[in-house]
Amino acid sequence: MPLKHGGQLFNALVRTHHITSRKKVAHLKRAANTHSCYVLLRSGGCPGIMYCEGDELGVKQWIAFVQSLRYKDYQLAARPALVQSKIVPDYDYGKIFEVATVKEFSARMSERGVLEWWRSGMGYTHDEDDNRF
Repeated sequence: MPLKHGGQLFNALVRTHHITSRKKVAHLKRAANTHSCYVLLRSGGCPGIMYCEGDELGVKQWIAFVQSLRYKDYQLAARPALVQSKIVPDYDYGKIFEVATVKEFSARMSERGVLEWWRSGMGYTHDEDDNRF
């Protein structure tokens, strides 16, 4: 496992109106390093999406930090929970990676084995018993 203290991986998902402030992104980078989290951002436009992965405490602390930045329309789309993937990631923890499109973000979620979890958190899926559609 890539976690510096061992243990299980947790992840969380945040949606915002947008992520455009380079100053806030710099703060997010420092927080990812401080809390040893892998972070993926969809920045540059609407919607802003943040995926965080790491040990339980690191993910919770990173999420608390993001909330303190007071992003417009901040929404914790998926609370910190155990990662439900059989893929063992080989990414560096403590770093942020950015993509420009939702399509790229989706591809990264697929690579990590959390595509359906992400789609659900983003509201792109619905319950099969839901007859509103």
